[in-house]
Amino acid sequence: MPSVYDLKPAFQDLLRPLANRLAGAGVTANQVTAVGLAVSAAAGALLTLTGAAKSALWLVPVVLFLRMGLNAIDGMLAREHGQASPLGALFNELADMASDAALYLPFALILWPGWIVAVIVLAMIVEAAGILGPMIGASRRYDGPFGKSDRAVVFGLVAVLLATGIASPGLINWTLPIMVALAVWTIVNRVRHALVEAAP
Repeated sequence: MPSVYDLKPAFQDLLRPLANRLAGAGVTANQVTAVGLAVSAAAGALLTLTGAAKSALWLVPVVLFLRMGLNAIDGMLAREHGQASPLGALFNELADMASDAALYLPFALILWPGWIVAVIVLAMIVEAAGILGPMIGASRRYDGPFGKSDRAVVFGLVAVLLATGIASPGLINWTLPIMVALAVWTIVNRVRHALVEAAP
């Protein structure tokens, strides 16, 4: 199933010169991951403190775009500059999940809270389904249609629609069951493809 993640190689090509310069300056992949987590946590805290006010919602697409860049850079630093480590792999996955939760939970202040929680819980399961691939001899799965990058695009768009008043919270609420269905579909896809890949 197509996913925004499929665009990652082209995005990495754009950022590779910056990643090379950062590596030359002694910046590590784990430091880049930590910056992404800190920025997400700070944005999530501000959203919560303001009650997810329209002015604060503009932070969401900005931070999500920044995180996509930082995620691409930390991956290149790890793979292309000899910085890969077991700690880095664990930190990267856990930081991504924590960052998503920090940015998306404040939406429960203005949208149906139960559905927002369901979307976030299922998002964590989506990532777990991807991470568990190597446990059975498959690769780390990134199948869509509602992986990390796809969620970022959707929540960024939702934030813009709410911040501009183009869509009301009441209207956006009706998209939440669709997000839940897409997340379940993604879990099934990742599990199914991992099993096929691991089959003898």
